[in-house]
Amino acid sequence: MAKNTTDFVLRPFEGLPGEPDWVALKEVVPAATGTARTTKEYGSHEVLVTTVLPQAWPALHRADGVMLLALQTTTSSGDSSRDLAAALLEAIDAEPGTAIELTGLPEAGPRLQDVLDLSVPFEVTVQDSFAYWLAPDVERTDDLAAAIEEADAGIIDTRKLDGVDSAYWCRMGAREFLRWAQPHEEQVVLDGLARLHAKRASGFDGAKFVGYFRSSGLVVPVWELPRGTEAEDIADAVVAFAPAFAEALDSTEPLDANERRARAGLVARQVTLR
Repeated sequence: MAKNTTDFVLRPFEGLPGEPDWVALKEVVPAATGTARTTKEYGSHEVLVTTVLPQAWPALHRADGVMLLALQTTTSSGDSSRDLAAALLEAIDAEPGTAIELTGLPEAGPRLQDVLDLSVPFEVTVQDSFAYWLAPDVERTDDLAAAIEEADAGIIDTRKLDGVDSAYWCRMGAREFLRWAQPHEEQVVLDGLARLHAKRASGFDGAKFVGYFRSSGLVVPVWELPRGTEAEDIADAVVAFAPAFAEALDSTEPLDANERRARAGLVARQVTLR
């Protein structure tokens, strides 16, 4: 008998190109797209992975034939990769102009790692508007324009940094932050941050480490930046900080007493995203 639910997978995007960016788009980036393509077995379709779609649709077969796949949806089984693959496969089978509205959770089946061509890099573009929901040649009615305008109003100003992987500057109200998704196991990142924090070296150029998110088996450390800091203002500082961060992550030395205390303090700052 087919299973009605999928087994829990701690790191559902493990093995996909750009795993930390998949997690970032799923959890902390409001409006962005990423590139993907299905394998020959699944039709070699170009896929535009997006943070969100209208009405929380999991997927959309756009009028021009492009497949849109949303990461931020309202339903989830124990394996986000399987959920997304099910929505994508349904979109592929649908007629152009069809939104996918899944009801219930998918049974066991192929995952994104089975459906996508893993040689295609996951190249992220942070968007200032959700206008990409529509095919370029689709006429914007008043209702469509109003829907996009309403969605755009909720976008938090976000920029992807150059020079390091999966790092996102954002402005929330009058405060600016850096959110830097990491590709390593959670314990490795916590130990690395603890080593730096114990030496008062977990910040950079006025930026203060303030905590981290946990999602899809990965960690997204967060730094609060000096007021008014723009993305371009910290680009060089983050690149300069990266080697020390990498060295702390690569270390296999046991934590000393100060580092263990620092680590205990870090654990208290975590926020688990589901």
